[in-house]
Amino acid sequence: MIGAIVGDIAGSIYEFHNIKTRDFTLFADYHGRRARPTDDSVMTLAVMQSLLDAADDLTALPAAAVRRMQEFGRRYPYAGYGGSFRRWIASEDPKPYNSWGNGAAMRVSGCGWAAKTLEEALAFSDAVTGVTHNHPEGLKGARAVTAAIFLLRNGTSVADVRSHIRENYYPLDFTLDEIRPSYDFDVSCQGSVPQALEAFFEADSFESAIRNAISIGGDSDTIAAIAGGVAEAQWGVPDNLRAEALARLDTFQRETVEDFEKRFS
Repeated sequence: MIGAIVGDIAGSIYEFHNIKTRDFTLFADYHGRRARPTDDSVMTLAVMQSLLDAADDLTALPAAAVRRMQEFGRRYPYAGYGGSFRRWIASEDPKPYNSWGNGAAMRVSGCGWAAKTLEEALAFSDAVTGVTHNHPEGLKGARAVTAAIFLLRNGTSVADVRSHIRENYYPLDFTLDEIRPSYDFDVSCQGSVPQALEAFFEADSFESAIRNAISIGGDSDTIAAIAGGVAEAQWGVPDNLRAEALARLDTFQRETVEDFEKRFS
């Protein structure tokens, strides 16, 4: 399930050098930076691995999420984690820290694929999110992304998914064109998850969703990771973008993707 990883890599070079247009070359160098997987990809992979470990035992999933997120975080210590999460990774007794950050939402795409029902998908989301982002807004952001993915991959129409998000999570009372000129860096779920979802809802293809997400600026890699995870459930990922992303992962990361896809795709 590589959609979120494609979005993360594509957006990584624009996080601190926003580009307010849809007209750019995907995966090209920008401001001397090479597109690469960041903490969004690393934690998406960690959650995937925790689901491989414990999707059949919900009671074991929170501990598996802690174990795998610490393992992956320590293996890739320079991926770009925030200060609180970096300390959580290093802790010998990690506890949730009431975060509403968008890290809750960027890593949960696997939950929407591993679940058999919407209720199970949301339970998976809560289990892997609450170990760090136990603030109501953190839990809500992760649930919104998980629900969208689960519903789309099971054939719910885009219009009905949009209605579901509006009724249960966010009003989505804006367009990208309206917010693009003034939208700025916002690491909260409430300030970036609705924008990422709107990037998907205004798209007509996987690539279009990624371009929409990056075009508004802000926390570009995370917004594109969220949009990419949702867009994959609707359109899949084009072979060329999948190949480009896989080429930027190492062997260990690629094996996690392959193992997850073998079991849950």
